[in-house]
Amino acid sequence: MRPHDIQTLVTVGRPTLDPSGTTAVFATSRPDVTANRNVGQLWRTTLADGASRRLTQGVADSSPAFSPDGTAIAFLRAYAKSKPQIHVMPADGGEPVPATDAPGGVSAFAWSPDGTRLAYLSRVVEEGRYGSVEGLDAAAESPRHITGIRWHANGLGYTADRPAHLFVIDAPDAAGEPLYAPAPAVGIRPDARLVRSDAVQLTDGAASHSGVVFTPDGREVLTVPDQIELDARDLSSRVIAVSVDGGAVRDVLSTDERLSVSDLTVAPDGTVAVLASSVGESGTDFVAPGVALWIVDGGSARPLTDPETVDLGEVGSHVTAVGDAFLVHVRTRGRVHLARVTLDSRLEVVLGGDAEVSGHAAAGDVIVASVARSGSLGELELVGVGAVTDFGAAARALGVVTPEELDVVGRDGYPVHGWLASPAGEGPHPVILMIHGGPYAQYGIHLFDEVQTLVSAGYAVAYCNPRGSAGYGRAHGRSIRHQMGTLDMNDVLDFLDGAIAHDDRLDGSRVGIMGGSYGGYLTAWTIAHDSRFAAAIVERGFLDPISFAGTSDIGSFFGIEYVGEDPAQVAAQSPMAVVDRVRTPTFVVHSELDFRCPLEQATRYYSALKRQGTPAEMLIFPGEDHELTRSGQPRHRLERLDAVLDWWARHLPVAR
Repeated sequence: MRPHDIQTLVTVGRPTLDPSGTTAVFATSRPDVTANRNVGQLWRTTLADGASRRLTQGVADSSPAFSPDGTAIAFLRAYAKSKPQIHVMPADGGEPVPATDAPGGVSAFAWSPDGTRLAYLSRVVEEGRYGSVEGLDAAAESPRHITGIRWHANGLGYTADRPAHLFVIDAPDAAGEPLYAPAPAVGIRPDARLVRSDAVQLTDGAASHSGVVFTPDGREVLTVPDQIELDARDLSSRVIAVSVDGGAVRDVLSTDERLSVSDLTVAPDGTVAVLASSVGESGTDFVAPGVALWIVDGGSARPLTDPETVDLGEVGSHVTAVGDAFLVHVRTRGRVHLARVTLDSRLEVVLGGDAEVSGHAAAGDVIVASVARSGSLGELELVGVGAVTDFGAAARALGVVTPEELDVVGRDGYPVHGWLASPAGEGPHPVILMIHGGPYAQYGIHLFDEVQTLVSAGYAVAYCNPRGSAGYGRAHGRSIRHQMGTLDMNDVLDFLDGAIAHDDRLDGSRVGIMGGSYGGYLTAWTIAHDSRFAAAIVERGFLDPISFAGTSDIGSFFGIEYVGEDPAQVAAQSPMAVVDRVRTPTFVVHSELDFRCPLEQATRYYSALKRQGTPAEMLIFPGEDHELTRSGQPRHRLERLDAVLDWWARHLPVAR
């Protein structure tokens, strides 16, 4: 796979099922270099025969949801640079009807149980900002008065002046008479909009909200205010129920429960379930968060799963009520399985094996899921049957390599699990050690574009899930708390040595190292302690815990929880504190708008390397944030891959 071949990589979003369980609709997305954006449309699959057809022709259509009676589909559509808005179309296809014209766009929505209303979340922009006043550009806006702990977010920017609030509208009739722009007349504005603007705002205040779930009677919507955007440094969540008629609010889950909620659902009988982790007495204990499934009753919560042994994931995971049970995602050893959890805490895997489930839907006994495997980044699968799409065919036609799974016993006897992807031929092949971000994340079995491009260029790639990673129990994830750069560094180096010993085609005398985010941290830390590497790539790294605390969008708690607060303890885990030891040629790659690991982390590290004479280069991407390698502009993604290959060609050539 060459860099431009990333355009063949199709992901499948969370599907939706019609009430009969006969038809699934889902969104696809892929990077398109010509459009220089990720493009995607809705697809419809008849499950009986697996016949699929594209439903929409939009540039960026996503998040479909069948109406409760199955006659309509609501989804989000964004035009060009505009923000996503809800559109509604007949279930069998047809012209979509725009349902919202929210200035802040729509991030999430839900149908009411009777299908007559749509509730949604939209950011409410403070007057005078973000183009709300014609001719007033960002540089001329009034100053921002910050009083809270968190004031910005990666991929978004400032948050306090545009909190996300809950709205409700009457659902449009997808098959009815279309809306027409009125002709000029007395009493009618000449700029009157085509889209109706009868939305009712249900929440207000400084805090943003996440989650949109109707109660079974349709009278209330459950949502989660973001407490940390206020004055307190506290990750605990409050779940509230907001009346759709009048906006009256009642508490469903109190912050006294000390839980951070990542998703919620309501069963047909009114049972409320949440995916949540305990934040401890500090309110910020998020290291290897023990995400469990909890039942909420009377303001308190009880767990149905064990957070120490069952990892229900974080970002992207969701929960669905199915009868008297719930469907959840379980991370384990580079896989993500789909499991059913009953009210008496029995857990049954319904879709397992070599799969990474990213979304699911259920109707009766029918369950569908969006699934990535070694030969595809995403397919729609019918549980009990298998894949009913084949979007991965284009990528497989390029000749992708299936990595070999390895378990290596480390120096202290601890098992390190990962993969080795090698080119064809006798070698000897140079080897690149690749380290993931997080740290509480995991490398998986899905088709991985970075690995494939390096293998196509002639490099063997070793990558693993060291201590600190997800998917191996919570103790594994918490083992590096306040001792980063110790067990985790030993694990990645031991895995590299084990991979080289495993395959005699690999050249252990020619190795490189690279990683992003936490992987950038561990790369910078490792090259200060091990001089074997021909070169290194430090990308979007967490490099200086001290300045990180005052610049990152998670700086108020991340460093304290991972490296502690004692100055000597922090220095003992800081790449900036040992940068003077680095002699390895280093390529520093960063994005200009990265608010998770801010640009100053890279520029200060790079400057220190240059001052001391260590060979170093830096690449800064304008307009990109922390997610460049996953969802950045396709042209930038190609330029980055080309720059990576060029760096290795110069410092770790395939042929001697």
